[in-house]
Amino acid sequence: MYDWLIVGAGFAGSVLAERFASVRNERVLLVDRRSHVGGNAYDRYNDDGIIVHQYGPHIFHTNSKQIFDYLSLFTEWRPYAHKVLAEVDGMLVPIPINLDTVNKLYGLNLNSEQLAEWFKARAEKVDSLRTSEDVVVSVVGRELYEKFFQGYTRKQWGLDPSELDKSVTARVPIRTNRDDLYFGDEYQCMPLYGYHRLFENMLRSDNIHIMTKTDYRHIKNYVPHRRVIYTGPIDEYFDFCFGRLPYRSLRFEHVTRDEPWHQPVAVVNYPQTNDYTRITEYKHLTGQQHPKTTLTYEYPSSDGDPYYPVPNAANQEQFKKYERLALATPGVWFVGRLATYKYYNMDQVVGQALSTFRRICAAVMTVQ
Repeated sequence: MYDWLIVGAGFAGSVLAERFASVRNERVLLVDRRSHVGGNAYDRYNDDGIIVHQYGPHIFHTNSKQIFDYLSLFTEWRPYAHKVLAEVDGMLVPIPINLDTVNKLYGLNLNSEQLAEWFKARAEKVDSLRTSEDVVVSVVGRELYEKFFQGYTRKQWGLDPSELDKSVTARVPIRTNRDDLYFGDEYQCMPLYGYHRLFENMLRSDNIHIMTKTDYRHIKNYVPHRRVIYTGPIDEYFDFCFGRLPYRSLRFEHVTRDEPWHQPVAVVNYPQTNDYTRITEYKHLTGQQHPKTTLTYEYPSSDGDPYYPVPNAANQEQFKKYERLALATPGVWFVGRLATYKYYNMDQVVGQALSTFRRICAAVMTVQ
């Protein structure tokens, strides 16, 4: 008899499996449809011996010391400060938009105070910030919105920014200084030996039994268990009784080139041209030394494995119907990006899992 059947071996499921096994000394069956643990953060060595992220770049960043300290139990870290360029009007310029971005694009020599006034003169008055378009045009105006955000968002989400919740573009700051770091978090780093090693260390307990290439629906009625953690798409759990929730998928094209480096930073975005949204070069992330380099071209899609919940009011209303069912389902906890239909970063998923563990401890029994 397992104490827990955990569906999905990404961050949410793996963190909870580790906590139940190590803190409560409980037996866990962790299942995943894929052939590996780690979810979308899974990385591997390709045929040329280069570390690649199978499902696109995953850069760890957080402001939470608690989350950083917890993950540090399972990995050492490589300091890494993420920088992104965007190809706009035939030039590579920093994104998020900053002082250098504007000066290079427009051939100007503004300082920070002048740039703030430049933005102010172009910003559009928006009475209520509701959509992703509202967020950007209210700060930098229509022209920069169209150059950097509109095309990229349409490719990424299959929707215009005016059809998406404000949270999508609110994730990307606008700066008046020369700060070209993509994230502003206190902790910015990469697992020194990769994410796969991190997950291996996290799931090392004898109390954890792992079954990959396994659909939980095929085994749930045959493997005795007391309670369930579910991290997959919430609509699938309830057999799509309220219809399918929209999720956005991705297709990845991994290409190895016979050159040491291909681009000046790890990620270059393409908001104006090409069908792909961005190109990632992994050696910038990992620090690996190799005479060749591997790139990933990222193509958003409406078909395939679900990656991102699509945030807008109509989809949230549909999700709320599933959420009410979830809250009324005894013995099952729904955790993670797909199960709670939220566009979480990795650290937020870890935080949610740790918080769920504390709530379960309080609700089920005293920690052993």
